[in-house]
Amino acid sequence: MKKIFLMITMAMFSFAIYAQTKPDIVLKTNGDELKGKVTKISPDDITFTYEGETLEYVLKKSEILKITHSSGRVEVFAKPLPAGDRQKDAVAMAATPVDHHNKIAILPFTFLMDNQPGAELVGLKAQQDAFGFLSNHSAGYTILDPRTTNAALIQAGVTREKMMGFTMKNLSDILGVEYIIDGSVIQAKGYQTSSTNTNADTKVKRDDAEKVKGVSSTSATYNNAVQRYDVSVSLHIYMDNNASIYNESHKAFLSNTDGSYIGPLEYLLKRCPLYRK
Repeated sequence: MKKIFLMITMAMFSFAIYAQTKPDIVLKTNGDELKGKVTKISPDDITFTYEGETLEYVLKKSEILKITHSSGRVEVFAKPLPAGDRQKDAVAMAATPVDHHNKIAILPFTFLMDNQPGAELVGLKAQQDAFGFLSNHSAGYTILDPRTTNAALIQAGVTREKMMGFTMKNLSDILGVEYIIDGSVIQAKGYQTSSTNTNADTKVKRDDAEKVKGVSSTSATYNNAVQRYDVSVSLHIYMDNNASIYNESHKAFLSNTDGSYIGPLEYLLKRCPLYRK
């Protein structure tokens, strides 16, 4: 009996030592993983010390996804977009299907030139650029590649002309995602710059005695006009219950000659709720 008691005591002692050497792991909503010791938990924040250090840091609970304690116990605090913050939808309040969770689809962008429908290829290119940028900053999310998204839409009969006949919940069910990004690029002709260059050439003809026999001159004038464009991008993000969680627009700071939308597009993506550093 004494031997059994001794073995149990040693096992508990060993487990206590192991628990003390194993760190607490704090997983933040941006994907960062911190290892150390959680020394205090208050209603709004936690106090944390890194491994091998004594300095205490205070972290907001809103920035923490979960804590895996050294004992193995997992304490969940938040999710990238908490369910409690989902906006109510009067049309459909069905819970998010499990296979939709944390999945994102980006629709082909609408491209307007002087408020008129523009080239469809520009909208597809903007869709691809948004996918490429957000894919590098989407820890915890899965983003459908544009080819898969577009193929699923076509197979379901969702063309650009018929897009307005589908709710965002309809599209989420078709694509199997929780979030849908709908964007537009608006390009308008801005001011035009022009320049004029004149070149003159004078030739003097002389004979062998270095006497001037005649003078000839030529001149040419070149005109150059450059069209500049004002470009703005709009982003609208919906959830699979038709709730809108982000709706912003941004205009390029300076007019450009190629109609580039990359600057305002990245500006908006960096500030949307799905972006992770």
